[in-house]
Parts: sequence; structure tokens; C-alpha cells
Amino acid sequence: MTDRVLVLNAGSSSLKLQVVRADSGVVEAQALVERLGSDDATFRVTVGDRTADGRVDSAGHAQTPAVATALGILRDQLAHLGFDLDGEPPVAIGHRVVHGGRDLTRPVRIDDRVIAQIASVSALAPLHNPANVAGIRAAIEEFPGTPQVAVFDTGFFADLPETAATYAIDRQVAADAGIQRYGFHGTSNEFVSAQAARFLGRDLAELRQIVLHLGNGASASAIAGGRPVDTSMGMTPLEGLVMGTRAGDLDPGILLQLARTGDYDVDALDHLISRRSGLLGLTGRSDMRDVCAAAESGDEAALLALDVVGHRLRKYVGAYAAVLGGLDVLTFTAGVGENSAPVRSRAVAGLEFLGIRLDSARNECAERGARRISTDDSAVTVLVVPTNEELAIARHTLAVVGQD
Repeated sequence: MTDRVLVLNAGSSSLKLQVVRADSGVVEAQALVERLGSDDATFRVTVGDRTADGRVDSAGHAQTPAVATALGILRDQLAHLGFDLDGEPPVAIGHRVVHGGRDLTRPVRIDDRVIAQIASVSALAPLHNPANVAGIRAAIEEFPGTPQVAVFDTGFFADLPETAATYAIDRQVAADAGIQRYGFHGTSNEFVSAQAARFLGRDLAELRQIVLHLGNGASASAIAGGRPVDTSMGMTPLEGLVMGTRAGDLDPGILLQLARTGDYDVDALDHLISRRSGLLGLTGRSDMRDVCAAAESGDEAALLALDVVGHRLRKYVGAYAAVLGGLDVLTFTAGVGENSAPVRSRAVAGLEFLGIRLDSARNECAERGARRISTDDSAVTVLVVPTNEELAIARHTLAVVGQD
């Protein structure tokens, strides 16, 4: 059986595609459509050192769903660059699905029942699950007969301890509504925590780790012996750290107050805390690179935002070190975590009492790949480890198909 897997990540306004060899991790092709559904939609396709990019002519596909249009365009562009998915088709297609609810906790072969289950928990991830379902349906239409597998962001956290997963509200209300901590970025956390152990030449089972997955969405996770014991995102991806447009931790009384005294219904509140908060709400900028640039120029709002981000990160690192009963490894990953030295330095400032000592030169180094950024005498090893969710999804997908 070939190990070529097509990995799809369908978002609310984007579609990412990668063709990867699950065994070796070699990426044969990758593609992206951004601003899906708008007149400004663009694509970029890369095969080796060859690249094609351009605009998506949505007018020519007026009767076709945006995700299906995007997938068809990417397939055509891959063929244009000499990469024909029909000539050597993937053994399977792996889909990133954000929320699996209580029932879908492991990678699973997709059928009509699974699609219905994913759709049924869309209220728990309204920005993600409907797009994930659209991507699945488009892939089934585009690649009939090819096995399709769903890999869930929530899966890694399915066996969180009850003490971490339980919210202190009426038990029957919680049971009826499916209210519990599910956690997200699970595929990334599983991959990165294992890579950190491999980098250090240590047994994963002996390590107490905190993984900071910092991108437009951001989370902190406490991992003991390779299994999660707590995580900052909750029933939805809104809880926890400050994010690009999401508020993170918020007193629920704020929402009640806005509902009682302001012009905010449920949809308006959702838009406020999902789309207009976080870095965007604090600075008018949602990209951490723009916020850091503004801070360097003396912008007070940007400086405050970075301090708020750092404060929140330090709170979680300290709390999770307590939950773990000590800390061996602190790892930064994802776009911001891998590339923003200012965010990393703020995240650990003042945490020397935990045994964390950052090496400034190592932290500022723009080197790619897994690397140590703590001092040699730091009791806690601080790492930067690039995540690779596509490879993790490909390997889970191949494992499911191999069981059929």
C-alpha cells in the first residue's frame, strides 16, 4: 500500500491542501486558497521549486460551493505543474476536523453517519465545523471511491482527567448540553510533545511538558508522560490565551452585562468575542507581526497588548507547572511560537523561580527547525519545535486505512 496521503484543512475562508508521504514526511505538493467566497480569493500551489498563483474566478463557478470550487482549482493547478493526482492517486484523504463532540474522539473512516455527527456539533465550533463538513463533501465529490478519514483537534484531549474537564455548573445542565472541556490543537500537541522528547533523547513517558501552541488561535497544554492533563481551550476554542481575534479568558458576567444593557444579542456577542477581540480588539491589528512592529515604534496600545499576552502566558505556565508537580520541558510551537522572539521572552519573563532561564542569543536566532533556547544550566529546558499537523493527520489517516 502506498503511503501517499492528501491532507485537507477547510476553514471558513480558506482551503489548505498538502500531499505528504506519511512514512518519510516528504511533502510532494502543497496548495492554498485564501479569502474563499469573496471576489478577492487567491490561490498558490507549490510542487518542488515550481509555483503557480493567481486569483480565483468565482464568477465562473457561481453555482458551485466555494470549497468545491477551490478544491477543483487546486487539483487543476497541480496538474498544470505536472503533479497529476490521477496518475498516482492518494491512498486516502485525511481531513482536519476541529470538533468531534463527545462521541468522535479518535480518527475515523468517514461515512454519512460521521458527517452527520460532525455537523451536529457545529454549535460548539461554528467557525470551523461547517467548513470542515463542506471540505469533506467536496473531497468525496472530487475523489469518489478514495477513503476519507477525519482526524479531530479534540481527540488528543478526549481522556482529560475529570477534574480538568468538568465545569462547576449544574451537572444536569452540563450533561444535557454537552458542556465540558474538550480542548483543541490536539494534533499539534501530540506531535510536538513527542518531537520534543525525541529532540532531547528522552523517554516521552518520563517528561512533564507544557506546550504553547501560539498562532492566530493559541492554547497552552500540560502534558505528563505523553498524555494531556489540562489545556486552556475549553468547550469551544474561545477560552484561554489572548488570540488574534478571540478574547480568551473572560468573566462571563461581562457578556451578561452587555446583553442586559447594550445592543448585543447572542450573535452580536459571539461576533464580539470571536471576531473583534484579542489582538484586534486591543490594537486594531490581528497579526502578531504587525503588533510587534507597532510596539517597536512606540505604539502604546501595541505595547500594552504584548504585555497582556505575556501576562496571560505566564499565568498558564505557572498554573500548569503546579498541575504537573514540576516541569521538565516548555515548548513553543506554531506560527507565533516558532517565529516571535518578543512573545517568547515575555512568556517566561520572571519565571526564573521555576527554573526557567532563557538564553537571549538563542531566543533571537532566526534558525528554523527544532532548537533549544534556554541556557545550558536552565533546570527547565525551553524549546522551539515546529509543528506539523499535516504529517500527524497523514499518519493517523494511513493507520485507519490500514485497519480496514
